[in-house]
Amino acid sequence: MVIEREQCNQLDSVRGLEWLVTSGAGGFAMGTVPGILTRRYHGLLVAAPRSPVHRHVLLAKLEPTVWIDGRKFDLSCNDYPGAIHPRGHELLDSFALEVRPCWRWRVGRALIEQTLDMLPGQDTIIVRYRLLEGPPSVELDVRPLCTGRSYHALTKRGGQGEPRIAAAPCGITISWANDSPTLHLASNSVYVPSPDWFYDFCLMVETARGYDDRQDLFSPGWFRATLKRGKANGLLVAASTQPIDAASISLPPARPRAGDRPNLPYDRDPLLAPLVRAVRPFLVGGADGRATVIAGYPWFGDWGRDTFLSLPGLCLVTGRFDTARQILTSFARHVDRGMVPNRFLDSGSGAGADDAEYNTVDGSLWYVHAIGRYLDYTDDVRTVRELYPAVIEILTHYAQGTRYGIRVDADGLLAAGEPGVQLTWMDAKIGDWVVTPRIGKPVEVNALWYDALRVGEALARRFDDAARASKWNEAALHCMATFNARFWYERGGYLYDVIDCDHKPETHDASLRPNQLLAISLTHPILRHDRWEAVLRAVGSALWTPMGLRTLSRDHGDYQPHNAGDQRTRDAAYHQGTVWPWLLGPLVTAAVRAGGASATARRDARAYLSGLEKHLNEAGLGGVSEVADAEPPHTPGGCPWQAWSVAEPLRALVEDVLQLGRSPRA
Repeated sequence: MVIEREQCNQLDSVRGLEWLVTSGAGGFAMGTVPGILTRRYHGLLVAAPRSPVHRHVLLAKLEPTVWIDGRKFDLSCNDYPGAIHPRGHELLDSFALEVRPCWRWRVGRALIEQTLDMLPGQDTIIVRYRLLEGPPSVELDVRPLCTGRSYHALTKRGGQGEPRIAAAPCGITISWANDSPTLHLASNSVYVPSPDWFYDFCLMVETARGYDDRQDLFSPGWFRATLKRGKANGLLVAASTQPIDAASISLPPARPRAGDRPNLPYDRDPLLAPLVRAVRPFLVGGADGRATVIAGYPWFGDWGRDTFLSLPGLCLVTGRFDTARQILTSFARHVDRGMVPNRFLDSGSGAGADDAEYNTVDGSLWYVHAIGRYLDYTDDVRTVRELYPAVIEILTHYAQGTRYGIRVDADGLLAAGEPGVQLTWMDAKIGDWVVTPRIGKPVEVNALWYDALRVGEALARRFDDAARASKWNEAALHCMATFNARFWYERGGYLYDVIDCDHKPETHDASLRPNQLLAISLTHPILRHDRWEAVLRAVGSALWTPMGLRTLSRDHGDYQPHNAGDQRTRDAAYHQGTVWPWLLGPLVTAAVRAGGASATARRDARAYLSGLEKHLNEAGLGGVSEVADAEPPHTPGGCPWQAWSVAEPLRALVEDVLQLGRSPRA
């Protein structure tokens, strides 16, 4: 995509457009089109040297200044209290995000280009400046603005202290009196020392989200060079957590554009290639070699539920089977009392049980579902045989009972929940207040339980485990019969969201929510076929928006139209109407199945995805946001790049609309 000069020069139009470059190991570079910092997470080097979820902002930005015929032109842009200074966006001629982010400034006759690359698997970025047009040469100064902090926490000069600066070959090192990694800066130009602090950068998004919103940044000086027109390398600046030899600084080769499955027919749908490209940032490998999924950028780490809900879309339809195998086998080591971790803590290494939280009822069931889908795609019986003990442990503990009241009740349905604990994907919690506790028997949890029993049964038969196959088949039949007898809300023509609420028999929550779609869309649908159309009518008419599905119907007393304001206000709306794009995947799958996978059903289901085409260029460029407002214009919010927001629409597009891959039969 290319943003032209007219839009680039309108600051309000472009400072909400963000770009992202990732290392594949958890580190990243992130910012806005005009270069103005609006989040605490913005930085040209956000390093993750110890694990994918333990990150530090080291290099916030570079400030280029060009001298032409003795005149000075600042190309950067900052938000200070009451002022935008400098105003480099007014000189920005274009921004492009193709192979790499590329800025071009027009200064009189001169056209100056800046590009950014991140080396795969390393916390290293390389920024290049070139003179493309105009006079034979211009003078360029590039000032680094640095910090050394957790990417979650802003710092001021007084709180951070003074850095230690040391000379290094072709550059310097900057270190801080905390656990931040040392920053290595190098260039093919001349370093001019001039230590200084810059104060009170205002971060607009943090202000809107109700957080502290000011930071101070340190500059050690600047790099100075003469840019000669047409010279290929121009001025190079490298920043890394490792020593850099400036003589060896070079740009990495361009990454493939379409992903790891070149045989996909990208010309058949305009969404296919962009969604496949959007997958790459979420698949990472840590320092310990553990492949995992980053749930969202910039602030999420690796979450079990998100990982396995997303795995078919991120790994299977894109042909990344080895990555899927690594993720599945890695998490098998962390199954505890039949549960996979809900998340690994930012403060830990992500490698041990002490770093994990196990507060999810559906994460383990999504794990079993992902194992079944992996086998469908790969027929890798050897790996799945190694994973089978984890499946046994999950199904056994869920049936007998495990943490947080998770157990199979006498009616064959899965019950879960205790006061003060959020176990389903609708997991917002404010202090001790769980916004949507859903204690009892949630509809999608029981759809997942049935699906897991059927996956387990199939594996047991394949591995000659006749006793378990018979037991799980009986449990599945019991679950299905009770589900269809008890979850159907005849008056509404859809499914109750929770029954036996708070573990009180014969109580029902008739809130119209999208969770019921999983009763149709999973590999093994639990809902009677003759009720599919009614569910789709109810959900489609009340909950669908071009950005995804509302989490609650408008006529409910708890409905919240907007997801904005401080954290308490946002969390209170998080699952009370707020739109989630990932739910488009189950909706499309259910619609295609209900229509018998006919050409008409596939065409109509594809229309549900239409809003994503525009959205790919309106927030996190090339990504799909975590959430959006429930009411028009459905302003995006949350993380600008969210794994399951990409994965589920992509999976449904490939498997159900285009009928590629290994779509389960209805």
